[in-house]
Amino acid sequence: MTSLDMPVVRAPGAEQVDALAPEDAVTYAGWFACLADPTRVRLLHHVASRPAGITVGDLASALEIGQPTVSHHVRKLADVGFVSVHKNGTSTVVTVNPSCCTGLPHAADAVMGVLTPRPCCPDDLPDDVVVRAMTEQDWDDVRRIYGEGIATRIATFTTEVPAHEVLDTQWLDGHRWVAEIDGVVVGWAALSSVSGRDCYAGVAENSIYVADGMRGRGVGKTLLRTQVIAADEAGLWTLQTSIFPENRASIALHHSAGFRTLGVRERIAQLDGIWRDAVFLERRSPVAG
Repeated sequence: MTSLDMPVVRAPGAEQVDALAPEDAVTYAGWFACLADPTRVRLLHHVASRPAGITVGDLASALEIGQPTVSHHVRKLADVGFVSVHKNGTSTVVTVNPSCCTGLPHAADAVMGVLTPRPCCPDDLPDDVVVRAMTEQDWDDVRRIYGEGIATRIATFTTEVPAHEVLDTQWLDGHRWVAEIDGVVVGWAALSSVSGRDCYAGVAENSIYVADGMRGRGVGKTLLRTQVIAADEAGLWTLQTSIFPENRASIALHHSAGFRTLGVRERIAQLDGIWRDAVFLERRSPVAG
């Protein structure tokens, strides 16, 4: 989880990169046009909720519409590849195309530019922010800033600052950073392993926190750039993070550094007795993996 300053995602006048091929635009337009009908949206949802398939008759009964109408809309969904249709005796069975479950979110990301190639991270960095490796002398400042992020209630599910020993065990060596302005620690960043299994050795979760009163000065942007470049150089192939939907500045900043939204984990955990969602993002290294 992160607590970040407001990013500049793309500087005014910067070159825009259009990675959406004309043929992809035609495909996506066909998909979205198919879903412009509310009945088809309801049908697709109902079919997708039943991986084993459902008959046209059962669909008609569940949605309280006539079988001819259901058959018409099923044909439209099948034309664009959202569903498949086969006969089982005298019944017509409709099943969802498994690729649809990832293809639709991918299409939305592509259209919104989330998948558009971009530099590894922001390069319009402030001159007064210096990032260096974290040392033992920084722990008091790091834990203080962590506590300030916890207090916002949009940075993490954690409710108390972990002990020094806990964080020292959790965080990866060589991937702990602090940011300074005029010699004062104003933010920190760290990577944590996501699993003890060897196959996930190159996957890490990132955390970035900025001190109260220092957000909006490019501290988070500078920390994230250092963190991402160091991860690439170390051979880490995936960075991931979970961010509260309300923390839009953090989500935008991560997008600017090559992270993409994989999905929203609804009601994933409670904070102060309230169920909260979390946006799950990842960045795949262009040089590792």
